[in-house]
Amino acid sequence: MSIGQIYGVGLGPGAQDLMSVRADRLIRQTRHIAYFRKKGRTGHARSIVEGMFSDSVVELPMEYPVTTEIPFSDPRYNQLLAEFYETSVRRLMEVVKAGEDVVVLCEGDPFFYGSFMHLYTRLKDRVPVNVVPGITGMSAAWTATGQPFTWGDDVMTVAMGTLPEDDLFQRITSTDALVVMKIGRNLAKIRRALERAGRTDEAWLIEYAAMNQERVVPFRKAGDAAPYFSILLIHGNGRRP
Repeated sequence: MSIGQIYGVGLGPGAQDLMSVRADRLIRQTRHIAYFRKKGRTGHARSIVEGMFSDSVVELPMEYPVTTEIPFSDPRYNQLLAEFYETSVRRLMEVVKAGEDVVVLCEGDPFFYGSFMHLYTRLKDRVPVNVVPGITGMSAAWTATGQPFTWGDDVMTVAMGTLPEDDLFQRITSTDALVVMKIGRNLAKIRRALERAGRTDEAWLIEYAAMNQERVVPFRKAGDAAPYFSILLIHGNGRRP
């Protein structure tokens, strides 16, 4: 029996019509569809593709054992996630070795801060794995502002809101264009770093980019909370004709 293949399929920022033609075709035609989700939730990736599956689809939800309940610095965090990824790999391998293909749904782009990367590194030398790129959330976010994001020789930095405040401050002060992801509970810390760097008035907060709930506001008007799907931007202002 021939072995199947695994496809890590980028879904883009959240709108079905922003997927690639290849992603659309694979999702509609592949029988086994895997996706990540929190326990008891539908999962954002699964929500994006609602209505696209064939009638014979077999869904393979992969439920995280932990998300924010344990700090990243706790050794248990990596241990639990490593075990989770190993279990997920075994499930996917069973399907592939039976000669079936599997699509793994990936929000944004599979190789850009996504959970699929942890499967990919464990699978790539054992079975055929193909990656279908997708539009990143940050691309949808800067498009939503209606302003070009980088000009000429602008340097762009992508930082995580989970970084220590001093590290965020250094990133903010040393770049032209800035993207900050993983805001959520880190909003107050990011605000302090922006104020220290004197760049608050340049910053924008984009919530749910390319989704029905999309909201674009100057960061000063952002309030005290931000949803999970939020991205902070500072536009570059470099060389141009």
